[in-house]
Amino acid sequence: MKKIAITGIGIVAPSGMDKKVFWANIKAGRSEIKVIDRYDAQLYPSHIGGQIHQLDAYSHISSRLLQKIDPFSHMALIASEMALKDAGIDLTKENLNHIGIFMGNALGGWLYGETELRDLYLEGREGVSPYMASAWFPAAPQGQVSIYYGIKGYSKTVVSDRASSLMAIGHGAKILAKNKVDFILAGGMEAPLSPYGLLCCNTNGDLSTDNEHPESAYKPFDRDRAGFVVGEGAGIMIFEPQERVDARGRKPYGYIIGYGTSCDGVDRIKANPDGKELARAIRMALDDAGYKPQDIDYISLDGAATLEGDVSEVAAIKEVFGGRAAHLPVSAPKTMFGNLLGASGAVDIIVTLLAMEHGLIPPTLNLKNIDSRCTGLDYVVDKARPAEIKKALVISRGRAGINAVVALEKV
Repeated sequence: MKKIAITGIGIVAPSGMDKKVFWANIKAGRSEIKVIDRYDAQLYPSHIGGQIHQLDAYSHISSRLLQKIDPFSHMALIASEMALKDAGIDLTKENLNHIGIFMGNALGGWLYGETELRDLYLEGREGVSPYMASAWFPAAPQGQVSIYYGIKGYSKTVVSDRASSLMAIGHGAKILAKNKVDFILAGGMEAPLSPYGLLCCNTNGDLSTDNEHPESAYKPFDRDRAGFVVGEGAGIMIFEPQERVDARGRKPYGYIIGYGTSCDGVDRIKANPDGKELARAIRMALDDAGYKPQDIDYISLDGAATLEGDVSEVAAIKEVFGGRAAHLPVSAPKTMFGNLLGASGAVDIIVTLLAMEHGLIPPTLNLKNIDSRCTGLDYVVDKARPAEIKKALVISRGRAGINAVVALEKV
């Protein structure tokens, strides 16, 4: 793939709604997994998560618009504004017909939908907002960002479970590399902690129910794993061709230089434990980037904290990297703030870019007793590890064995 520069970052996450605050918490290995206190969730099997508080305090959105959109669109708008400012882009000087938007999420916006459906049954059809029809829809954040800024270029929303945003980013980078747009906004958003959204997440059986110990409940690759912990948030980035970055005199955070994706095709929910198709996606990303396995300095793991997910991820890495797997640093930073489902890949890329910038590998929390089937990797545990990261991979996976891998390169 042609090198695609990442010049702006916007992050709205449980660990922070500003990249400096966010990175400070990640660097410190601080857990933001708590008991959900937004409503009474005690009857849910899993009622812990990574929550965002005081979203309105960071918002530039009018109260009139907020009445028409779900929180996942609200988070996307905030993160997009942050990314544009961080990249130093003035949209009044851009051709809005040549800007793209590539977003991903898994569930759509359920809080708005739940509220309006309640009013439907209590008040009849006249009690339902006309915006109900579009506010919950998975493509709503892309649409709202497009409307807010007047962006009219080639755009797309990807819905592919937890792999959604990484697939959207990979696709967007390919489109940009073909010069179909001048630059793009790319990332993901998710707001699954509404009453019905959390219920849906609980029904798949993949969530940790260790509600008594929320900060230590998310422990991928551990023999006592019990599933992941869900979180909410958004990560949006600005992608530009190198020649445009040079013309603007900007220094990128890094580059997307390779992308690979595959499907296991084995089960409608579970990954194939052999990891063969994930290994193929990793090789595709390496080949696309022109890398060899020995070039990689760090891997950001999917860290599903399920038996099939963990075992297959480790198997795939061992298959591709062979004996070097034991000396290749890996971690799952999402153990600090929760698995943001469709937004997780975008946020993992942001974490990795900041890790490259600061020369510090973020840790996996709660990995105390490695599952015997997951040994043989160099897990960075509990504390951040100083290291120069020149080239890295980010892995994101969805139910039914959806695999996506992005290759990143430091400036």
